[in-house]
Amino acid sequence: MKSSIKTIITVLILVVALTSCNQGETLQSYYITNQETPDFISIDLPTSFVDIDQTNFTEEQQEAFNSIDKLNMLLFQGDDSNTETYKEELVKVKAILANEKYEELFRGSATDGKITIKYIGTDNSIDELIIFATANGKGFGIVRVLGDDMKPSKIITLGDVLKNANFEETQIQEFSNFFK
Repeated sequence: MKSSIKTIITVLILVVALTSCNQGETLQSYYITNQETPDFISIDLPTSFVDIDQTNFTEEQQEAFNSIDKLNMLLFQGDDSNTETYKEELVKVKAILANEKYEELFRGSATDGKITIKYIGTDNSIDELIIFATANGKGFGIVRVLGDDMKPSKIITLGDVLKNANFEETQIQEFSNFFK
């Protein structure tokens, strides 16, 4: 009896250990690995950093804004000296975002780049929104919008509000210049 209990406990421990093993790189681990790398620019912005007059927010806009905790931005600056690194990093990011846990919300392209928006969560409650943009010949950027119980329909209402938002230009100058 004691040996069968030991066997069952051993099997349970092995199952837990094997299922908790890293199943590949995650977007968060990619951020951590590359945030200090010379070819990357990393910016973390809490929503308190965005200067928005909330007095005219609708109830939906207020709820959407309050559901967002922070933005994590990571930018790879491509140039002639790091073309191979750019290609390698692009393959890594695309492989991470190909994971089935990332649901695609939107995909678009233009002559100067592509954009993909994915999310983690359900259609009614997003935990993480990922915006992945590539600019031909310039590099790529990833923006993670992190929050609690974000509603897609309400997040969309923030589009017009963000057009009028004041961001501290000095803190995100390099990031914004990338997309010009």
